[in-house]
Parts: sequence; C-alpha cells; structure tokens
Amino acid sequence: MEFKNLGRSGLQVSVVGLGCNNFGMRCDFDQSQAVVHKALDEGINLFDTADVYGGGGKSEEFLGKILQGRRHDVVLATKFAMKMGEGPMRSGGSRKYIMSALEDSLRRLNTDYIDLYQMHRPDPTVPIEETLRALDDAVRAGKVRYIGHSNFAGWQAAEAHFVAQRGGYTPFISAQNEYNLLDRRIESELVPACNQYGVGVLPFFPLASGFLTGKYRQGQDLPAGTRLANAGPMAGRLLNERNYETLGKLEAFADERGKTTLDVAIGWLASLPHVGSVIAGATRPEQVAQNVAAGEWKLNADELAEVDAISRR
Repeated sequence: MEFKNLGRSGLQVSVVGLGCNNFGMRCDFDQSQAVVHKALDEGINLFDTADVYGGGGKSEEFLGKILQGRRHDVVLATKFAMKMGEGPMRSGGSRKYIMSALEDSLRRLNTDYIDLYQMHRPDPTVPIEETLRALDDAVRAGKVRYIGHSNFAGWQAAEAHFVAQRGGYTPFISAQNEYNLLDRRIESELVPACNQYGVGVLPFFPLASGFLTGKYRQGQDLPAGTRLANAGPMAGRLLNERNYETLGKLEAFADERGKTTLDVAIGWLASLPHVGSVIAGATRPEQVAQNVAAGEWKLNADELAEVDAISRR
C-alpha cells in the first residue's frame, strides 16, 4: 500500500481509503466487520464515515466497535453539518452545534479523538470564521487532530484558507468532493484552489455509484440490489447515452492493457498528484481487494493523456 501526505500536512493516508457510508444500511454489523477487517489486512488506514451515515449514527457506532484494539492503527475520519434531527440546533456549522456533534461522534466511535473532522457541506447561515474558530478550539483541546471540508466550491475553499490564516486558526487540509471520470467539475476551480493552498483532494463516488465498473449495460434492466437500481433521479443522471459512450471507450482502453474499467477509474484518480486518497465504498471484502489492486496501477503520462481525452467534457 502506498501512503501520501494529505495536502501539506504531515498526516499520511493510504492511497485507497474505505468509505463507510454503506454501514448500517446496505451492510449489517457482520458485513461491515468483514469489510473493515479486509481493509486493514490490505493496508488501508483511512476510514471515512459521517454522523448521518447508516441513519442515527449507525456507521459510526459500527466502526467504534469494530476498531476496538486497532484504533491507533488507523486514520479515523468523520463529518458533521448534515441534518441529524428536527430543529435549528441539529445541523450546520455553528459553534453550538459543532461542540455537541463532536461529542456525539466521539461517543459513537468509542474514541477520545478524531483524526480528520470534516464539515460535510457549507453552511451559508453561519460565518466561516465561527466554524473555523470552533474547530480550532477542538484541535487545541486534543479532540480533533486535523480538519477538512466536503462539497465546498473553489471560492469557499479559498475564503476558508484566508480566514484561517488571518485568525491564526487551524486550516482545512482536505477537500472531499464527488470526482470521477464522468464528473470532473471540481477541476475547474476547486482543484486549483486546493493546489494553491495545500489542501488534498479526497474523491468520493470514484466509480460513479458503480457505473464505471461496467455492471450497467445500455438497454438492459438494472441489476437487482445495486446502488443505481434504487437511486431514483440520480440513476437518470448517470444512465444516459453520453456516459455509456464514454464507458465504451474506457472499456476499450482497459482491455488493451488487460485491465478493467474499475482499474482505470481508481488508478486514474490515484495517479493524480492532487489526490490524497480515493474514498471507495465496499459491501463485500472482495470489493475492497479489487479497489486496493486498482489503486496500485500508476498510469504513465501517455495513458493519463489518453484517459483525459476520453473523459474530458
């Protein structure tokens, strides 16, 4: 397993991380435990969850139990800001909410510190200075080691950097956003901002909800039990003629090299210098092994250029 520093920080993360959004929903406790144990065996050290995953904090609770005895071997990442209940005090980026959400996550994760605490989405109702000051206090108290953001735009990442610099607050070191060969929107503004300010990118949905594995075929029924079979409007956004055309070209590229489209999708991201770790979910141990093997493929300059030409929109 290769490890990279996340942004300009000293935090080293495995080039493939485990996304734990399936735990408590598509995976029961035993399934989740099997997936986590396989990830540990494969050398993964970054485990990414959120308070909302699994509903009511179930993903965090599962991880807290499964990682007992291995807590200090991993980089445990979770998130706050999404709606965790009714009323104005159960979501967002206010000092009041952050302090309570952090304590709840620590309890569910059965730990006294979080390695990477991420703001799950921007909160336009709260000044970013208030959010950063509260997170800085959590870092100084030893309850959080590093902080990151998710679903920020480029200008929001830049604003947060300058506010942290001006106030002497702990800066964000990571940006977790949707990023894959079918969705490269963050390259226009967010990625340049991250490169400028020393923030590492953590792509989620690297396989476009499984589309880039090739399991979905044009004109055929969606496989039962798959993510897109139950995705509603999101399925329509992905299952279109243009994406199937791109998939066909990527399959041809992969076949020429004895690879799969999964290998291309994860290997391409892992080969990009601004990517710290590819957050890939799994519901079975064998999927973890496939993701890790894909992350070991480093595309050369010519291959990167060819994939770029196929996928650029």
